[in-house]
Amino acid sequence: MLAVAALAPRSLAALPGRPFARENALVREVYARHPGPLWIADGRLTAQAEALIGQLRGANRYGLDPGDFAVESIGAAVDALAGERPASAARLAALDRMLTRTALRLVGELHYGRVDPRAAGFEMPPRLHRLDPAATVEALATAPNIASVLGAIQPPFYHYRILLRALAKYRALAAEHGLTRLPAPAHRSLRLGDVYAGAPALRRRLSAVGDLAAGGNLAAGGDAATPPNADVLDEALVAALMRFQQRHGLTPDGILGPRTYAALTTPMAQRVEQIELTLERWRWLPPFAAPPIIVNIPQFRLFAFPTVADRAAGMLQMPVIVGEAYPRTQTPVFTGKVEYLVFRPYWDLPRSIVRREVLPALATHPNYLAHNHLELVRGPSESSPVVAATLAAIAALAAGRLRLRQRPGVDNALGLVKFIFPNSHEVYLHSTPARALFEESRRAFSHGCIRVGDPVALARYVLRNNAGQWTDAKILAAMHGADDVRVTLAQPVPVMILYGTALATEAGPVDFFDDIYGQDRRLAALLRRGLLPPRQAQR
Repeated sequence: MLAVAALAPRSLAALPGRPFARENALVREVYARHPGPLWIADGRLTAQAEALIGQLRGANRYGLDPGDFAVESIGAAVDALAGERPASAARLAALDRMLTRTALRLVGELHYGRVDPRAAGFEMPPRLHRLDPAATVEALATAPNIASVLGAIQPPFYHYRILLRALAKYRALAAEHGLTRLPAPAHRSLRLGDVYAGAPALRRRLSAVGDLAAGGNLAAGGDAATPPNADVLDEALVAALMRFQQRHGLTPDGILGPRTYAALTTPMAQRVEQIELTLERWRWLPPFAAPPIIVNIPQFRLFAFPTVADRAAGMLQMPVIVGEAYPRTQTPVFTGKVEYLVFRPYWDLPRSIVRREVLPALATHPNYLAHNHLELVRGPSESSPVVAATLAAIAALAAGRLRLRQRPGVDNALGLVKFIFPNSHEVYLHSTPARALFEESRRAFSHGCIRVGDPVALARYVLRNNAGQWTDAKILAAMHGADDVRVTLAQPVPVMILYGTALATEAGPVDFFDDIYGQDRRLAALLRRGLLPPRQAQR
């Protein structure tokens, strides 16, 4: 048995890898609560220590970097002890402290993530549940099954777990030689019946990810065997290509064009990284206290949950339009609560739009305001007086003394209903008269707000707990009535505007989306720099 003094953390030199916040203090706390070795008994590593080392070496199964856990240093320490019999108390104590330190790192990264979400531009709410890292490490040291303890501290979301499983599959795909190497098409776009020298390689590519196998569209023999016309885009191959396009946010037209070719030839290692980055973002999310509305920006899609479980059954889904990719118009990542909705809303034009678009248009089109049903208003409320559009009034608008709003109607930029969750970004959900834009596969067209594809269904969802039986007919009547109507929700609905470029589906395939705002690049850079999560134990 090691002496307690041998375990006193008198030497807490940093190990290689990314340290956990307050790491030294937490190591001291562990040994203050547990005066004695955690991972060593009778001069040997315990079964829990062996299992922990296995978890550290295989940390990439969680999308983590084994280099954060000093696995080489641990391996060297274990090897040194193996050749020393009896092992010295000092070496055993140092190894025990090393294992405790790396266990704390593993617990922290799995529960909180590796970097501060705020450094990545994500405004996430505080965690309601405060993990006790020191107590968790003590539990690991005595657990019959370490993996089950680690599983319990990870995000409680089903889609997080299935994305973890998908990570293992895509790591295996990344190890396959030449899987994403396809010859460039001889023509800009290839269609059904066209000859393509890369068709055999394309069959292998689509078969590997399950798109060719979906629906039984395979050649004879039950696998992706080469058909008689190997270099032709046949019906089975085009059908598989459409499934691939659907999963990658592309127009599912079965045409092998530039965007589809770029997605097909994206290295599997990059897909692995997309999964890892999305897993990191999952770890930033608090458990759902109430059924939320979630918008995934690069997917251009909204999900309204029927329960706090993230399962597809009964979930309302719809396409959305998000902010353009310019820095000033990107939709921010944050959370809030829908508190009320307004039927037939006015649209108050932001000062940025007034300066950049309206004032220049007025200089060349004097009837611009009347043509677009815009009016000048003095004061902040809905009942503030409307001001005639004189030259003096236009000058006051330019100076910021008046505001500009668009009257309610079918051509109003907000459509016929808006859903308000108060926030500093002045971003909200709303309908839109520009319905044709929902036909586009890449829907980044707004100034930052989120336009919803089915406003009636979303209104029915958020009003489900209100009195008065808000049927579709009643909602449509309010949308097409004579006056603007504000309805406060009986129960506010949580909203999360998120950003993930990889999504595991319950059916098995993984959907991938373009990094439209460069958020993946930004997060990858933060991970390389090793920014710490702030004050994890207090979040």
